[in-house]
Order: sequence, then structure tokens, then C-alpha cells
Amino acid sequence: MGVPLQQVIGIGSYLVKQRLMGRKRFPLVLMLEPLFRCNLACSGCGKIQHPVEVLKQNLTPEQCFAAAEECGAPVVSIPGGEPLLHPQISEIVQGLIDRKKFIYLCTNGLLLEKSLDKFKPSPYFTFMVHLDGMRDWHDQCVDRKGVFDTAVKAIKAAKARGFQVNTNTTIFEGANPKEMHEFFDFLNELGVDGMQISPGYSYDWAPDQDHFLKREQTHALFRQILAPMKMGKKWNFSHNPLFLDFLIGEKDYECTPWGSPSYSVLGWQKPCYLLNEGHYKTFQELLDNTDWSQYGRKSGNPNCADCMVHCGYEPTAAIDAMQPQNIGRAMTSVLGK
Repeated sequence: MGVPLQQVIGIGSYLVKQRLMGRKRFPLVLMLEPLFRCNLACSGCGKIQHPVEVLKQNLTPEQCFAAAEECGAPVVSIPGGEPLLHPQISEIVQGLIDRKKFIYLCTNGLLLEKSLDKFKPSPYFTFMVHLDGMRDWHDQCVDRKGVFDTAVKAIKAAKARGFQVNTNTTIFEGANPKEMHEFFDFLNELGVDGMQISPGYSYDWAPDQDHFLKREQTHALFRQILAPMKMGKKWNFSHNPLFLDFLIGEKDYECTPWGSPSYSVLGWQKPCYLLNEGHYKTFQELLDNTDWSQYGRKSGNPNCADCMVHCGYEPTAAIDAMQPQNIGRAMTSVLGK
């Protein structure tokens, strides 16, 4: 089961409530970044390019709880940097669970096994381990040998302790579809609870600007990568199937830039999560002061022309799933069909 039924019901109820209240813009996932520090320097990531004085800072648990309550999103994704470097990360996670948020703690896996004693299994809590492919490809993507083996060992340990574990994979130019098929088979055999995939987005702070995908490249590559599913292959993706339809070009979605707001030591980031345009002090300022017409492919913003990442388009797919004609298709992620 890629998406737990409890989470589907919780998110669905939230979406219905927003519609009944007449809200046009509301968040689905809070991207909560309690720190930017990391123990890797991946070429496709720009987070550790922040100044040293920023990299030294942490959000307090109280700041994290206040952001979650202010935003109101039912899902909280905790990326970084590497969240397991935060000295109070277990307190942050437990406080969010107590608030009935669905938590995804994103980690590269290097510190995961030794950190397991800090957490308790919960239906509201999932470790999201970053793996971009099998051993050689993943270690190349993160610029360090041995990371794949360490992460896989940690996944096995976490599963043995009763934790929910998902994986997160970024697809870059040069990814081999056949190798990705082997990778997905490997993850199924490993017993992960769900897999997420997303095309890499060429944002300015990433050191490697040569391996990001353009829109038509994305459609073509993902059609090859997901082709076996058209012939009955079952991989345990924790995505709304409508988002996967979008990746292969069967759905034409616009970005929902307010769907995944980001809060960090710098404040509420101006849209979007992957652009570096400044910050607001409050979530309401973000909603009220942003010219939302300047974001998304139809806006003509060159930064949005080729972007297809999940933080912008998964919320669009979630809203589309509420349409009567799409409910059956959307529920296949729960029923495992």
C-alpha cells in the first residue's frame, strides 16, 4: 500500500473542508526545514550553499510547532539539510505527531540507524530515505561512495523496528530506464512502504546545472521508466496516480505554488520552494503579498517553464482527485491496483 488509508482519509477530509469554506488557496504539505546543514554535498542540491552563519542556525521545536499550526497543512515534510543533525529532532517529530500531522522525515540515511532509539513508530510518522538508484548511480549522485549501502542497511534496521519507511528518488538526465526498473524491483523486495519519484529541477543554487531535465525530456524519460506499469507491473509508489499520469504527459496540470509552502530559519520562503526570492515573517503575509500569477508555466516565468517537481504538482493532482471522474483512479494508490 503506497499511501496509507488513514492518510488518504485525513487529507481528503481536509480538502473537502477547504472547499466547503470557500478557500481558493490552501497548503497541502508544509516543507519544514529545521536546519540547512548536511553531512553530504550532493551536486544536485543547493541548500548547503547558504552562508556559514545561516548553516549554524536551527529552528526551535516551538518555532516548528507554531509554523505547523499557522500553516494548517495536514502533512509536514521535514527536509534539510539533514534533519537528523538537529539536536532536538525527536522532540520536533513527537510534537507534530501529537498535533495529528502526517510526518515525513527526509534523510540521506547516514545517521538513520544510530538515531532509531530517538523515535517511536507511529501511523503518523514515516522516514523518507533519499535513494536515487542502485549503488553506483546513487553514490555518484551524492558524490560519496558507500552511502547507498549505509542507507539500505538503515532501512532494514528501521523496518525491523516497526517504522514506516519510504524512499525518495530524484530523476536526472542520464538516468537509465532499465536500471531504474531494477531499482524499483529492489525497493519492492527491500519492503519499503512506498516510493516517491520526481524530476530534478534546475534551480540556481545547485552546483550541477548540466543534468536537469526539460519538460519534453521529462515526459519521454518517465514514459520509459513507468512503461512496465502499463503492462501490469506493480511498484509501490506513494503518489497520487494522477501525478504519475502528469509525469508521462497524460495529464496537463498547472503548478499549485501555494500547495507546499516552506518554512526555515529564514522564515516563510517566497514561492517557490526551489527559488531564492526572499522570505516573509508570517504565512499570511506569504498568501496575501505574493503575486501568484507570476508562477507556473502559463505565467511565462522562465523559471517555471520546465519545472515538474512534486512539490508544485502533487497538490494539483490531489485537488483534481476530488473530481468524481477521478476518484476511482486516485484510489488505486490505496488499493494497490
